[in-house]
Amino acid sequence: MFGNYILGAAEAATKVPNLFVVIMGVGTVFVGLVCIVIICKIMSALCGLGKAKTVENNTANAPVQNQTIENRQEIIAAVSAAVAEDMGTDISGIRILSFKKL
Repeated sequence: MFGNYILGAAEAATKVPNLFVVIMGVGTVFVGLVCIVIICKIMSALCGLGKAKTVENNTANAPVQNQTIENRQEIIAAVSAAVAEDMGTDISGIRILSFKKL
């Protein structure tokens, strides 16, 4: 009884053109990708609702141009040691000409 169904399905599968199979596969992939993009946009909008209010009211993160650097010599020594280590030389082998906060 099931043999007839299996034979019928096998005959139907052989009648499907290859181009149709390719178009269906590519179409399915792109529809899935569009759905993922839409879901990401929705989640981004939902997660961003709480952050938008706090960023507008918070001005403490604004950069200050005339702020002095505390422990300037210690910072310069640490940066010099890091640069010398990265270059593979001794710390006396490098010369720092300027150091400013960005």
